[in-house]
Amino acid sequence: MDKKYAEFLIEKTKKDYDLIANDFSLTRSNVWEEIRFLIDEHTVNGDKVLDLGCGNGRLYEFFKQKNVDYIGVDGSEKLIRLAQKRYFRANFKVADALNLPFSDNYFNKIYSIAVFHQIPSYEFRLRFLKEARRVLLPGGTFILTVRILKSKKELFLILKYTILKIIGKSKLDFKDVFKSWGRQKVNLYYHFFSKRELKKIVKEAGFKVREIGIIKNKIINRSNIYLVAQK
Repeated sequence: MDKKYAEFLIEKTKKDYDLIANDFSLTRSNVWEEIRFLIDEHTVNGDKVLDLGCGNGRLYEFFKQKNVDYIGVDGSEKLIRLAQKRYFRANFKVADALNLPFSDNYFNKIYSIAVFHQIPSYEFRLRFLKEARRVLLPGGTFILTVRILKSKKELFLILKYTILKIIGKSKLDFKDVFKSWGRQKVNLYYHFFSKRELKKIVKEAGFKVREIGIIKNKIINRSNIYLVAQK
């Protein structure tokens, strides 16, 4: 992907989430119980925890009863305001995930839930991961999830944008799509990963991959890839 177009998509995504912040937050009012084990198994008392791409802060529900130093960051100012209003005791900041406002070797744990699939281009995904690694303590744990291609509608979008790419009518990379969201009909950018692709780029960023798998919520037909890595 052309770097300038990728930069455009990054700014577009921030503006899109500012536009849909209230409606999006309503759809994310509850935490995903199926990911609770990622917090319970990998967080201990005294950890400094970064929630990277925290949105409306809902992951804090899993941390508020724990003795951890929690910070949530997101590129959307409106989502951060909603997070701070909802969890006024927690620490939230507007921040660029590609240029985090933290010193090297600062956090014990970094969680990035349903964020990485909206980082455009291989170059910026690698930069995202390396920046997370920079602020993580040696031996620290990085945990992320990405969505899985699961519906006929999403499969159609992949096919559509693949054809557009082949005939030179799309600036997106293969397995990238725009997906309409909400009553505002905002076209959000997504990249659909395979486990192999995700594992490969995380390793290239310098992490050791400790675990990778699929998390499922059968009740509402929701599935995500999760990956646990170590610096």
